Amino acid sequence: MQRIDFAKGNGLVPVIVQDYRSREVLMMAYMNREAWTKTQKTGKAHYYSRSRRGLWLKGEESGHYQEVKDILIDCDNDTLLLRVRQRGGGACHLGYRSCFFRKKAKRQWLAVAKRMFNPEEVYKTK
Repeated sequence: MQRIDFAKGNGLVPVIVQDYRSREVLMMAYMNREAWTKTQKTGKAHYYSRSRRGLWLKGEESGHYQEVKDILIDCDNDTLLLRVRQRGGGACHLGYRSCFFRKKAKRQWLAVAKRMFNPEEVYKTK
C-alpha cells in the first residue's frame, strides 16, 4: 500500500480538487495528516490553510461542502487528486464554481465564468 509522503512538503501535500463527473478542476489546496484523517473519516474534504495556519472543513462557513468520491495519489506519493461532488454554489470563495475562472488574454487576466453566488452574502465578517 502506498503512503502519502508528507515529509517532502514539510508536513503538507498539494491537493488538486476535481468535479467527479465533469472532471473540471475546482481548486487546489493543501492537506496535512490531520486533514487527511478527517477527510477519510467524514467523507467531506478537509484542508490545511497556510494563511490561517489551521485545519478547515471546506464549506464549514458557506455550506458549499465537497463530498469525496475518489482519491488518487501521484507517482511520487506527494500529491493527491480528490474527485468530489461539489455541494452548494461553488468551490471558489470569490463566488465562482472553480477557482480557475480567469484566462490569460494578451496582457491581462479575463474572467471566463459567471459568478454563482455573492461572496458578501455567504461569508459574513465576524
